[in-house]
Amino acid sequence: MDKKRIIVIGNGMVGHKFIKDVVAQDTQSQFSVLTFSEEPRLAYDRVQLSSYFSGKSAQDLALANESDYLRNGITYLLNEQVSEIDLNEKQVVTQSGRCEHYDKLVLATGSYPFVPPIPGNDQPHCHVYRTIEDLDAIAESGEQSQVGVVVGGGLLGLEAANALKQLGVDTHVVEFAPRLMAVQLDQGGGDLLARQISSLGVSVHTEKATTEIVAGESCRYRMNFADGSYLETDMIVFSAGIRPQDTLARQCGLEVGERGGIVIDDHCQTSAEDVYAIGECALWQQRVFGLVAPGYQMAKVLACHLCQPEAGLSFVGADMSTKLKLLGVDVASIGDVHGSTPGALSYTYSDDLEQVYKRLILSPEGDKILGAVLVGDVSNYQSLLQTKLNDMPLPENPAVLILPQIEGEGTPLGLGVEALPDTASICSCYDVTKGQIKQAVANGCSSMADLKTATKASTGCGGCSALAKQVMDAELAAMGVEVSNHICEHFAYSRQELADLVRVKKITTFDALLNEYGSGLGCDICKPAVGSMLASYWNDYVLAEPHLELQDTNDIFLGNMQKDGTYSVVPRIPGGEITPDKLIVLGEVAKQFDLYTKITGGQRVDLFGAQLHELPEIWRILVDAGFETGHAYGKSVRTVKSCVGSTWCRYGVDDSVGFAIDLEHRYKGLRAPHKLKFAVSGCTRECAEAQSKDIGVIATENGWNLYVCGNGGMRPRHADLLASDLDAETLVRYVDRLLMFYIRTADRLQRTSVWLENLEGGLDYLKKVVIDDHLGLGEELEQEMARTLGQYQCEWKTTLESPEKLERFRHFINSEQQDSQLAYVTERGQRRPMTKQEKVELQAKANLTAGISPRGFAGEAINVIDITK
Repeated sequence: MDKKRIIVIGNGMVGHKFIKDVVAQDTQSQFSVLTFSEEPRLAYDRVQLSSYFSGKSAQDLALANESDYLRNGITYLLNEQVSEIDLNEKQVVTQSGRCEHYDKLVLATGSYPFVPPIPGNDQPHCHVYRTIEDLDAIAESGEQSQVGVVVGGGLLGLEAANALKQLGVDTHVVEFAPRLMAVQLDQGGGDLLARQISSLGVSVHTEKATTEIVAGESCRYRMNFADGSYLETDMIVFSAGIRPQDTLARQCGLEVGERGGIVIDDHCQTSAEDVYAIGECALWQQRVFGLVAPGYQMAKVLACHLCQPEAGLSFVGADMSTKLKLLGVDVASIGDVHGSTPGALSYTYSDDLEQVYKRLILSPEGDKILGAVLVGDVSNYQSLLQTKLNDMPLPENPAVLILPQIEGEGTPLGLGVEALPDTASICSCYDVTKGQIKQAVANGCSSMADLKTATKASTGCGGCSALAKQVMDAELAAMGVEVSNHICEHFAYSRQELADLVRVKKITTFDALLNEYGSGLGCDICKPAVGSMLASYWNDYVLAEPHLELQDTNDIFLGNMQKDGTYSVVPRIPGGEITPDKLIVLGEVAKQFDLYTKITGGQRVDLFGAQLHELPEIWRILVDAGFETGHAYGKSVRTVKSCVGSTWCRYGVDDSVGFAIDLEHRYKGLRAPHKLKFAVSGCTRECAEAQSKDIGVIATENGWNLYVCGNGGMRPRHADLLASDLDAETLVRYVDRLLMFYIRTADRLQRTSVWLENLEGGLDYLKKVVIDDHLGLGEELEQEMARTLGQYQCEWKTTLESPEKLERFRHFINSEQQDSQLAYVTERGQRRPMTKQEKVELQAKANLTAGISPRGFAGEAINVIDITK
């Protein structure tokens, strides 16, 4: 029997997926396949395109290879563009004149980048961001440019901005909408994303409509905006959205949508018999799907329709929820992110200190999730998504679904994977359900590698890997199989086991640990976790080259980033005691750099509003005056709070200030799985609140009482009494043992309070280890602590001594330009960041005064107004 011929026009990700599905489902060998690619290579991973600039090759990105196609009888033609479809003769014609007959025709032509019709948009060094060839051209321009602009602040635009940043050019993003990712994020989420991206050295310009591109003065080009402002640049990348590539369909008379897209039915058939469309070129029920997962689903439906029509599989739409990392910032959106459903309710959580924004949109009855926006922390994305997709019941107070989890506490708030129905979609790229994963586990899968091979789950975009593993682990546990506690897919060890390897094998770098005990390149889970272990045991300079990639933004710049992209300066003030001279230095620094000044609950002075380039200058003054870093940015010992004790207080029974200072000087710089806070009270009146700290010390008539593993925060925990009536030497010995035992055995990001609650045997067991030396580790733990503390260095002092490290403290690569997007108001005698409304009012006032409509030029000076006048 002669085979029917399928011609696939387009060999992108969706076209290739369709071919793979046909090969898998055509068990009767009914079809032969011919595919055309207008590019010089077979299908590659466009989702990971930006990794091309971080070292991956075209071969690394390849999804298809010639040998696989030949082995499966797939004929392919590269650099061959179809220019005509003859529906009557059922044939296609290429630009080179080649004519091929089809029995079934599949249009997988994808989309093309939309370039706004701006005069001057076709000049040299103006690019689009779509193919590997586009990236090669961008890289070539980058070698000849100092400044680059991306037009478009959506998903692809921010990917393109990341590419420019990796090329080392001063990067700007120009967006017409009032926020970045206007489709996926609400205003609050877009604002936080903009602040975080700006803090990483990418300038963001929203509400900018480019009217023309002309010759520049300081750069190659000048982009003039409709509001009268302008921006100069050497190169431009247009990434302002996509349009369905439906030219062939229009030419041959297929039905297309009013705004583009080839109209298809539930089986992906077009208006012509035996002609189908899948992916971004297709229009289903007036919707074009711009993500790869819906395209993959269309490919699966069509392959089934052609090879196994009796199965009755149909395309029923797709969820457009997304989770991704843009320029290092975690972002996710689910469903109705704008709350446009009539009567919708919403909860919003915003933490400017931790740079986290979350919004949950509920049905008018408050019993269903309609949508969610997550920026900065997307850890509960899968839980929220599954709850929405499966119409699962909500907790009595739905707000708990987006409130921060007590770190290290384990199970996230909300329902676990056990509650998901078997029909729940776990991997949207390959349409893998929970039931399929359960069946794979029943068939013998016991690792993520096994699961990927059996089901393809997590082999697409990879966003479902955590949830897929949770489902697998839950099923293994239900079967009585021991579940892996590996820290991540790159290390087949728990956090505790890795810490032991670092300690016992004396491993001092992440690369050394990865080479000997891991695989792959590492990830956002294992890198900071290992960085913490290395710092805890060896206390090396965290900005040394081998450790730099392991640090987060705060550690990299040795300061806490604030909501407007500036940083706080927090010098150490041991025990809360400070001399008048040092207090004056802090005041002088605050006045010189116009920093907002606040006394903290930890009895030290925080200075807010320092720009990145100002940090070294500020810290040079402070270090010269005898200050050290307060480690407010690290998972380390923060403060040792104290009351005045017996020195001044008539109730004090011992010198709490002196002991607090001794403890802080001893343990300063100690890194741990999470932050550590101490306090020392001079009597049982407890003015220093020692019983709410990780380490709390209270003076009694007979010595010192030692309390451990308490914390404040969202879920306060009262510390437990470990030992009573101790002398100072014994107390320090116990603290040494306890903290090193915690560092050895805690999970990543686990507070001491949660660690103790999860510790088998609880407080009684901890007393045996620390006091009774039940494990015989006491002396070893003390020696480890002594070695670590002996390596202490003030990280700012070390940084100031390194011209190379100081180069990092600038806003833009190859430029001394400062952050021009900051605006403040004066309130109660100090400045604070302007709210969005205050910025609007300031600009309107300035325009009115000038008698003009323009908003001003990019690069204007910092604005400060006094709202108290």
